[in-house]
Amino acid sequence: MDSKLVIVGYYGFNNIGDEAVLYSMLRTLRSMRGDLKITVLSNEPEKTSKVYGVQAANRFRLKEVVKTISQGSLIILGGGSLFQDITSQKSLFYYSGIVLLAKLLRKKVFFYNQGVGPVTRNLSKRLLKWVFNKVDLITVRDAASKELLLEIGVAEPEILVKADAVLGIYAQEMERKQGLRYLEKNGLVLGEKDSPVIGISVRDWRDYQGYKKALAFVGDELVKKGYQVVFLPFHFPDDIAPSREIANLMKEQATVIRDQLGVVEMLGALSGLQLLIGMRLHSLIMASVMEIPVVGISYDPKVDAFMKLLGQPLAGRVETLDGELLMKEVWHILLKRDEVLEGLRESLSGMRMEARDTARLALEVAGTDQPFLSSKD
Repeated sequence: MDSKLVIVGYYGFNNIGDEAVLYSMLRTLRSMRGDLKITVLSNEPEKTSKVYGVQAANRFRLKEVVKTISQGSLIILGGGSLFQDITSQKSLFYYSGIVLLAKLLRKKVFFYNQGVGPVTRNLSKRLLKWVFNKVDLITVRDAASKELLLEIGVAEPEILVKADAVLGIYAQEMERKQGLRYLEKNGLVLGEKDSPVIGISVRDWRDYQGYKKALAFVGDELVKKGYQVVFLPFHFPDDIAPSREIANLMKEQATVIRDQLGVVEMLGALSGLQLLIGMRLHSLIMASVMEIPVVGISYDPKVDAFMKLLGQPLAGRVETLDGELLMKEVWHILLKRDEVLEGLRESLSGMRMEARDTARLALEVAGTDQPFLSSKD
């Protein structure tokens, strides 16, 4: 097969969520075609190449980017929230430039389960309309993303609602030992007779501080009830500072993981939890994939959208988070954990099929032959 895929996204920045997107995409694509030639644009190309067994190019070196795109037969914009301007417009301009370059070089472009928005500026909306109308096929991870694209005038390519790429991972296939060892290395005691572990994933968000006090209150209440509390950084090292702040606000003992975990290690660590309280979207997605109940705290519409798909309520918004209400939601889920898990597995079944089907669509757009199963899978 002569097709060569080029995958572009927020890779090589130590964001475990984006790395999980890449990991899942590669795993699913390779399960369908074992002979794929794949190059990834990355901030750390050597590391990306070593970890994932792909060719990689530096996303900030123009000559490398042009050469890589020119040699590809399909350019995949891979998952995550690449097209938004809520933090800055830099991301939106960068990925729009990639699409423009690909089209100037007459390459096919495929959007792989994108989460689009928020988009607040008129310039951003006009740019997105222009860019997205040039793409060969668009898949998005939620209905809100499709609605936004239709609203700004994207009409030329078909827009299909699928599911986040990470939801294509099967929990039973994942190695767990290394991740569990990270928890034990940091002083957590694992075992059926030991205190269950509750995970917390947080990030700094603007100047809000009240949610940290609310989480510290919940952490204390959980420890008093016999649970161990651990903070897991999903963007390294950015998430360590807010995790430490909350742990320091607590009166009881909590653990802050300071190691940089890879995708497999994080999935393994999550498998050792009874429940995860998460702000970051992919902390919630990855815990769900490992069949761990989650409680979401919203700072972005993408969190709301996923919790709605999962059939789970949000425990509050970061701006107004109330510790007692959050604790009430956490306790409710812990008391009905078996029932919650049954609903979680049911929701995941459909989403997993959608997430994996996107790889098939990508190969169709690339013009490959009929998929076959890799010997590795």
